Amino acid sequence: MKIRIKFEKLGSVKFLGHLDTMRYFQKAIRRAEIPVAYSQGYSPHMIMSFAVPLGVGMESMGDYFDIELVEDYDFNKLIEELNKQMVDGFKVLTVNEIGDTKASKCMATVAAATYIVSFREGKELDFTAEDVKNFLNQDEIIALKESKKNTRKINLKENIYSMEKCNEGLKMYLAASSSDYTKPELVVETFSKFLGQELQDYALMVKRLEMFGRDDNNKLVPMNELR
Repeated sequence: MKIRIKFEKLGSVKFLGHLDTMRYFQKAIRRAEIPVAYSQGYSPHMIMSFAVPLGVGMESMGDYFDIELVEDYDFNKLIEELNKQMVDGFKVLTVNEIGDTKASKCMATVAAATYIVSFREGKELDFTAEDVKNFLNQDEIIALKESKKNTRKINLKENIYSMEKCNEGLKMYLAASSSDYTKPELVVETFSKFLGQELQDYALMVKRLEMFGRDDNNKLVPMNELR
């Protein structure tokens, strides 16, 4: 049985990197005595697949990983037993079964994500809802994307599904597949240049709200609704 587990990562555990988070859940699964499947061979490992890694310092209310079980197991009990192993900041939210379809590959399934971006006190951008609208209405939204090898211009226009001013700062709905993954920090940096304002160092606090995949009708739905 393949299952998808949704969890949140809030507070101080946001400073755990992706590999440490993965190891933490592996230990929690073993301690909870969940009947998880292992690979074959000389060095068996837990069959586990995480969705798009969360950046260090970023919180999430909707992250996912998949595991395989070797026998049927009550999902409510699984949530209860895993949450007994959780430290403050981690919480398992939902568990659902996934079939042998494209939905069964967690990282490959992610197509979009929603975020809240807020600003640290004294480092806010000065903008209105109309500014956001004008930013999105541009024919092109050109950003500079840096990598270890070079810096290149990309057009973010098609990758920003929505963006709006909210009480916390900005709410965004962005492309997040492996081919068009769009960082909210890059969007805000590009927006600040549009405003003619300088974005200060360490100004942003980012929280991922949910991740989405495409169903059989090509509609974006939350990852725990894919079958």
